[in-house]
Amino acid sequence: MSRFDPVSMLSVLERNQVDYVLIGGLAATLHGSPLRTGDADICPASDDENLERLASALIDLEAKIRSVDAPGGLAFTCDATFLKSIELINLVTRYGDLDISFQPSGTTGYSELVGSAQRFDLEGLIVPVASLADIIRSKESADREKDRQALPTLRTLLNRAKSPK
Repeated sequence: MSRFDPVSMLSVLERNQVDYVLIGGLAATLHGSPLRTGDADICPASDDENLERLASALIDLEAKIRSVDAPGGLAFTCDATFLKSIELINLVTRYGDLDISFQPSGTTGYSELVGSAQRFDLEGLIVPVASLADIIRSKESADREKDRQALPTLRTLLNRAKSPK
C-alpha cells in the first residue's frame, strides 16, 4: 500500500489537464473538517476528451482496482471506453487510494458541482473543491454510517461559514 500523498496524486490529474471536482472527506478537510480521510474522491467531467485525459492520468498513477482479495489491486483496461461504462470505481495508485464517482449521491455530477466549486491552494496546486453545501447534500443522500457520523461536524462548519463575523 502506498502512503497517501494527495498533492502528488492531484498534480498528476493537473498535468494531464483532467477536469474534475474534489469531493468527499478530503474536500471536507479542506473546508476545515477535523475528520481525517485516507483517500481522495473526485467527480470528473464525463465528456470523451476528458475521459481520455483521465485514462492517461490513471495510467501515470499506476492505478489498479482496489479489492480486499488483491492487496496490490487488480489490473484493468484503463481507457476512455471503460471509464464511460462505469459510474463509480475505487482505485489504488502509487500515491494512495483514489475513488472516482461520475454521479455522487444527491448530485447530477461534474456539471452541477463545478458551478459552486471553490478553489483551494495545496502547496501551489490550485484544486477545484466541491462546496461544503454540496458535500453535505451528497453525504445526506448516500446515508452511509460514516457519512451520518460526519454530518454534524460538517453542518457546524457550514453554519459558522454562513454566520456574520
